[in-house]
Amino acid sequence: MTFSLSTVRATRRSRAKPTLGTYFAVWAQRRSLAQMDVHRLKDMGISPVDAAAEVARPFWDLPSE
Repeated sequence: MTFSLSTVRATRRSRAKPTLGTYFAVWAQRRSLAQMDVHRLKDMGISPVDAAAEVARPFWDLPSE
């Protein structure tokens, strides 16, 4: 497979920019995560340490996926 610079640039340009609603949704999800107890986190497969690290991220630091 061959890549050219124009293909890479086009891919970066076509990526959708986050909206204010996206930032608010991420903020709200992290606040909800902060409210969860250890048992609920365990049910979701998230360790308290991982949850604390996610909650500590600023709202503008969006997940890569």
